[in-house]
Formats: sequence, structure tokens, C-alpha cells
Amino acid sequence: MAPSARRDTAHSKSLELFSSLARLECVTAPMHDVSGETGHVLMILSKQKKLPDDLPAVTQLECVLKRREMKPEELAKTPVAIDLAHGGCCVYVMLDDQSDRYTQHDVLRKAVMLLAEETPDSMALAVWGVTEDMQQRWVRDALYVMWVNGAALPSRKKKPARSLKRLVLYGAENKNQGKNYADIAALAQANLLARQLTVMPANELTPAHYREKIRVLAKTQGWGIKEFDFCTLQKMGAGAFCAVAQGSHEADAAIVHLSYNPSQSNMMPRVALVGKGICFDTGGHNLKPARYMTGMHEDMNGSAVALSLLLAIQALALPVAVDVWLAIAQNHLSSRAYKQNDIITTLDGTHVEIVHTDAEGRLVLADALTLATRPDEKKVKTNNHAEQTQPDLVIDFATLTGSMITALGTRYSGVFSSDDALGHLAVEAGRLSGERVCLFPMDSDYEPALDSKVADIKQCTLEGDADHILAARFLKRYTYERPWLHLDLSAANCSDGLGAVASGQTGFGVAWGVAFLSRWLESRAECCGDATT
Repeated sequence: MAPSARRDTAHSKSLELFSSLARLECVTAPMHDVSGETGHVLMILSKQKKLPDDLPAVTQLECVLKRREMKPEELAKTPVAIDLAHGGCCVYVMLDDQSDRYTQHDVLRKAVMLLAEETPDSMALAVWGVTEDMQQRWVRDALYVMWVNGAALPSRKKKPARSLKRLVLYGAENKNQGKNYADIAALAQANLLARQLTVMPANELTPAHYREKIRVLAKTQGWGIKEFDFCTLQKMGAGAFCAVAQGSHEADAAIVHLSYNPSQSNMMPRVALVGKGICFDTGGHNLKPARYMTGMHEDMNGSAVALSLLLAIQALALPVAVDVWLAIAQNHLSSRAYKQNDIITTLDGTHVEIVHTDAEGRLVLADALTLATRPDEKKVKTNNHAEQTQPDLVIDFATLTGSMITALGTRYSGVFSSDDALGHLAVEAGRLSGERVCLFPMDSDYEPALDSKVADIKQCTLEGDADHILAARFLKRYTYERPWLHLDLSAANCSDGLGAVASGQTGFGVAWGVAFLSRWLESRAECCGDATT
């Protein structure tokens, strides 16, 4: 069943931290007839050239296909909706078992959105004429698509969209089948949290309000939490993070550390998730033009993905201990803001020449990565939890570079890896999850472009050539040679939806992260005989 809703009441103007997913009801009998349905029905078939004779409302569907000059197998690309006699609507879609996960999610999204356009209170789901194994896989995918698109995102419209309240699954083995889909509900809820946070306007999700929401969530979930505020980071020498944050009038920026230590966590591998949380990015003194400043309230998406992935890891009981480091700030323009040709000092003592103030993400991540990975931080204690140790794996998430969008558009995200094996796992996880990633090179001969005459390294170049690669080379300096992945989230916003998700805000990285960590744990077990996995 879907997780219960929880509310954040810290601010009267703050929206719900969680939205409820639709309640799932399982009906053991198959749906033999839809003619009397007054609701919204999704009917899934396998790709085939002829419609089954016993398919509900088959005659009516054949007439519609004939009118549109469509062959039955074209339902695998273009779902078709028919109006039912009693006022209901049934959408028919075919899935090709030979197609990849992304394509299956994409066609399911198109089918579900034909029903969701009317914002119904309930939807029904039936899979027709397939093997039991295929039925289970397709039901799980369909439920995920219906859940992630059935919950309305925060809106300040006078009449906001309604959320789906009820899902009815026909043909379940038993009425308690809902418990078998709790993991799908958890993944959908985590994706929803990432999108819900990302869509919030910058005047409502300031660093202070964001941190307060995280505190509420940490208390609810039982996570350890430690906040390194601006003054603390100044004293520690985190000059890269503080250079970005100092332009804000409010000293509300912080690096927030969350820790999740399940039972026997000392026997489990430890993963560090690092997220860029720039709640608004003006570009600083290198001010963005209006075209590129629009949407910069979403520049905290990397932190939302890291936070939501932790929620999914806990709900799915993955055998891994997790530290999450969220670099939360704003990049403002003011008399205190950092400038071109400033030289700042990162937490590890590296002197960095500032070349462009709109390349702030790699600066806040540099100090966050240092906190997450450096050996002398392995004895930091958090509230009632075990001591932090150096991670076995580090993953950072960030909407980092425009050049990645230039390279890939918004239908893939780019990934960089410290070694080939991790890179191949990352791409495989993209295929498994339907959130596709492209592996980029980061060879050492790119790095001379960052040589500085006045400091240890430049932050970036003015030319911007291969900036996504140079940013990855820059970040790698702060990982202390730990196994590391950097996800540049060019697919964080795709205007016409992407894969399973219909909204522009995609929550990309949550499903990918679950798939990647699952495969990574399996590979550790295969290579090392790790009993905890």
C-alpha cells in the first residue's frame, strides 16, 4: 500500500512535504467487461498484430482503429482512448517485451496521461492475455507510472489540480497483493518528494526553510542530522562554499549532513550522497540574462535527488549505511558577493582562482565532497548514531553545467566515473531504471585547461569548451581517491516529460540511484562475498 501522508507544519505558507499516493485496491477477478464502467480504465496488452477476441469492448476498439487507419500493433506507440457506454473512458496500450525500459515507461506515460487529463479520483488497471511473469512486470511499471503522475505537484493556483485518490488493480492473485507493490509505492513517493521540492518557488524554499523541512524529515525518519552553518564553515576554512554564500543578505546557508545507519550498519558498505542545493542562482556578478535565470529555483535539484534517494534506500531496506551531504545556499549578487579574479581557499587548502561567478556549483560541491570523503573527518559523530567513516562509494548529484545540456539535451543525464567498472554499472542502471545516462570521458589531459598563473587551479575557463568535463576534473580533486560517480543532471527538467514522468520536473536520479546501488551491492557480493548484500 502507499505510504501514509506526513505533513510539515513549520510554516503556514509551506506546502506539504509529502503528498499522498493513491490508495491501491486489489480485485482478484479479472476485468472481463468494461462496458458498464463509469470510471477510467487502463488496459495493457502485449504487442500483437490481432486483437484478442475476448478483449473487453474489442468491437468498439476495432471500429476506432479502423476510423484512425491504425493497425492493432500501433498501440505499442500510440495508445488509444475510447468512451464507454456508461460515461467511462478506457485507454488501450500495447507493450513490446523486446523494447527497453525507457520506451515501455514512455508509452505507459502517454496512456496514463490520456486518463489523467480529466483529473479523475480513481483509475483501474488490467493486463490482458500475457504470461504471469510478464503481467507482474507490467503491473509494477504501470503502477509506478500511475502513482508518480497521479499526485499533483505544489501549486498556488486558486484551483490546483486534484490528486488521484484510488487505484484498482484487476486480476490480482489475492486481495493482499498490495503489499507486494510497497517497494513501487516507496520509489514513486521518493520521486515525488524530489519533484515537489524542486518545483517550489525560491521565496518559499529559501535555505532556511529548506533546512527546516529537512529537520522535520530527519526527525520523522530517525536520521542523524548535523548542520554546518555559515559561521561554522568559515571557521573550518570552507572558503569555496562561503565564497558563494557570502553574497546573500541572510546567513542561512549550510552544509547539512544526514546519516542513516540501519542495524548492523558496521557490517555494511557505506555510501556518501552529495547534492548541490543552490536554492536560487542569479549567476552573481556574472549575472544571468532573463532567459537563463528563469527556472533557477530548480538549481537545488541535486540536493532534492540525494535526499529523496535516501528516503527510498530506507523504505526499500537496502543493506547500506548512508551519509548525505547537502550544500544549501543561494548565489546572489551584492556588494559582498565573490568576484572574478578572487582567489579563494577550499576546505582542503587548495587555492582556487575565480574565473566566472556563475560556476558556483562546483565550489559548494568541492567543500561538501571534502567533508564527505577526507580521512580526518572519519570521527565526526552525529545524533545518537555510529561514527562516520570514509565511504566505500561517493555519488554527487548536481544541475551543474549548461554544456551538458548542450551535449545531451534534456532526455539523458551525463555521468562521470572514477573507474570503468563503476561507469559501466551506471549505464546499466540507466537501462534498468528507464532513467538513461551517458558516460563521458574525464582523461587527465583535459586538466591543463584549469592551470592558473596565480593559484593552484582555476575554477573553470572563460571559453567554456568541454565545461562539463572540466567541472568533473575539478570535483575529482576533492574525492580523496574514493570510488566516485558524478551525475550532471541535464535531464532534471524536460519540458514535455520524460520516461515515466509527465511533469517538466522529472525527479531524474532517484530511480536510477536505486537501480545503481542495487547492482553495486550485487557486484560487491559477487566479487567480495559480502554477506550483508
